[in-house]
Amino acid sequence: MTFELPIQVFWEDTDAGGIVYYANYLCFFERARTNWLRSLGISQRQLKESIGGMFVVSKCAIQYLHPARIEDELIVSATLQAASAAQLTIAQQARRRGANGAASELLCQSTVHLAWVNAVTLRPARIPGYLIEKMRS
Repeated sequence: MTFELPIQVFWEDTDAGGIVYYANYLCFFERARTNWLRSLGISQRQLKESIGGMFVVSKCAIQYLHPARIEDELIVSATLQAASAAQLTIAQQARRRGANGAASELLCQSTVHLAWVNAVTLRPARIPGYLIEKMRS
């Protein structure tokens, strides 16, 4: 299952040339992952407060292919690639929205590894099984 989030590029997302600043793609990807979890009924704040665990980025590989510019409309996606007892691997893409409203030109792609940790000690822990099941559905 692939989750998609529409994002409008604002002036604050760009550099002086009106091109999306490279680090902001990481922010776009974070928004997509967070909204994907919300769409599954998973609140990261609630996980931290009630279960005592949270996801942290442990590794990220990103490839920039084409620039996004001010006022572009993007479709940012998140797809669960793999899940283990303590880690998730998420494939993400940022595409320019085409004239028909669908995602078209691939601008940036990333593979993000999320580790589940104890929210107090920040030590690795097991992801609760029901979370992985929700993400796979």
